[in-house]
Amino acid sequence: MTPALNKPLPEIEAQATGGVKFTANAFLGKSVVLYFYPKDNTPGCTTEAMQFRDRHKDFVKAGAVVLGVSRDNMASHEKFKQALELPFELIADTEEKLCHMFGVVKNKIMYGKKVKGIERSTFLISPTGILVGEWRGIKVAGHVDEVLKAVKGLKKEAA
Repeated sequence: MTPALNKPLPEIEAQATGGVKFTANAFLGKSVVLYFYPKDNTPGCTTEAMQFRDRHKDFVKAGAVVLGVSRDNMASHEKFKQALELPFELIADTEEKLCHMFGVVKNKIMYGKKVKGIERSTFLISPTGILVGEWRGIKVAGHVDEVLKAVKGLKKEAA
């Protein structure tokens, strides 16, 4: 079942680094920024992860949890996280359950060949477990600031 805007997340379970389990209700009371990216240790994904890292304190202050998601396995995620000193967890979606659920698997042309890849996308889940924002097919530049602004807007609404 695909999550729909302004609706609660469907039942979901995924494993992340640090022994964290992501479920529809795991982070109730906090906003959740779920960002999907194509692959660990690639230029755009590294830049995006570093931007989320550099603004992480602002997300925490605004009451949010940041989670990155890709099809890479746990070992790859642990290395990526360590190399970039990421203060947030990464979900290993090796079976593409979350990717398909959120509809981020797209056909792409890479080196002249059609391949299935992850469309860089971010989803914002409210502290009550409602999907309240989505950004699809994004460009890395300026994106993290845009998401942070939306998170801060949620916090104001809750206040």
